[in-house]
Amino acid sequence: MGKKALVSRYDFPRLDLRWLPVWQRNFLVWRKLAIPSVLGNLADPLIYMLGLGYGLGGLLPKVSGVSYLGFLAAGTVVASTMNAATFETLYSAFSRMHVQKTWDAILNTPLSLDHVLTGELIWAASKSMLSGFAILVIITLLGLTHSLLVLWVIPVIFLTGITFSALGLIVCALAPSYDFFMYYFTLFITPMMLVSGVFFPADQLPTVVHTIASWLPLSHAVQLARPLVFGEIPQNAAGHIIVLLAVATIAFYIATVLTRRRLLK
Repeated sequence: MGKKALVSRYDFPRLDLRWLPVWQRNFLVWRKLAIPSVLGNLADPLIYMLGLGYGLGGLLPKVSGVSYLGFLAAGTVVASTMNAATFETLYSAFSRMHVQKTWDAILNTPLSLDHVLTGELIWAASKSMLSGFAILVIITLLGLTHSLLVLWVIPVIFLTGITFSALGLIVCALAPSYDFFMYYFTLFITPMMLVSGVFFPADQLPTVVHTIASWLPLSHAVQLARPLVFGEIPQNAAGHIIVLLAVATIAFYIATVLTRRRLLK
């Protein structure tokens, strides 16, 4: 890899628009299977939202002042985004890196590994944004939101996608095989969904669990998205945004260092 390998493992990622061809390449490949891909990403959150929302929701009183369907739907927006970003940066990115050797082919062009990783990050966030936006459209069609403030959920969706794409790239850099990803889902993603306020108010949890959960990135995304869906300005919005940006930035730097260690030997 010549001069590209001379980059220090611990240098900050080089950020410029040369990542765009990587994003475009992934988009052109995805476009051939766009419809089944979108439907696949929507199936799971829709089952949760409509099944639990109408089924369990019919047995429950209002939750935090809104119907349980509305409460669950608002959390599902960012949870769906998280899952889509995670799957893309784990299974799809790992395939391109390790199995298909697509990254190796790209690295034989003037593009660097930093450009590849940035392109993968932005692509995964873009793809996950479709999932979150589709859920948001369904929420609107169901009449669960009536405020223009809901439009501010769109940048929240993108920020959530960036955050979990960066975290996913760390796992991708460490994974020896596809089986490794189950540890990430079982030990991190699934528990986080259960304690971050997606399915029920997080303050119902034991104090210690609630305190830990409040630091998780999904909790901050939920606390940004849910008030906006119902036409309210989130409390401490700046704080939640700063936390998500910080997690995304630190995670992407770690992912860059680990991927350089793995590929640029």
